[in-house]
Amino acid sequence: MSQRYRITREFRENSGKDAQPQTITLEECKQYFAFKPDFSYTSIYTVTGQTTMSVEGDFFMWSLEEAKIPFRYFQGDIYVLGTNEAVIPMMLEVASELGADVAEG
Repeated sequence: MSQRYRITREFRENSGKDAQPQTITLEECKQYFAFKPDFSYTSIYTVTGQTTMSVEGDFFMWSLEEAKIPFRYFQGDIYVLGTNEAVIPMMLEVASELGADVAEG
């Protein structure tokens, strides 16, 4: 069973003149991931197996070898499943560069 993680600024204090907002914005994500060569943006994520399911939203797809791992932006946070051991270091990198933390959830 995989663990779901959330990249969030919920636990950060918002003080001082250079304080970042408490939430991560979609525009901020688009700008950030645009400079990550292994990531691409899509507004529909499709999972194919015995059945096919498409989910609308804001997804930053990480290409890792032959796998596509979705980092989903939703209401000021980024969600990702820890189904691949490489996800954890990438999540920590993204969180650090966005001034955020990683939480379970």
